[in-house]
Amino acid sequence: MTTQQLRSLPVTTLGYLSRSLEGIGSRCARRLASDAGMSERGDVPGWVMITLMSAALVAGLLALATPALAELFNNAMDKVNK
Repeated sequence: MTTQQLRSLPVTTLGYLSRSLEGIGSRCARRLASDAGMSERGDVPGWVMITLMSAALVAGLLALATPALAELFNNAMDKVNK
């Protein structure tokens, strides 16, 4: 709306518009305030990064340890079979 259109509106309409805007602003402020106090969900991208880094670490350790674990298992099975 232009300024000239606003000036031509009746005073009651302007009052209604201003009250409506105030109501919307106060509802948004209340919602933001309530969300700010209840945001205990944590940092989702941080948790995703921690999970991926943990999976990479386990995969790396498993790649290094698999030959040694396989040899250990085979030696144990050979001793049991003797």
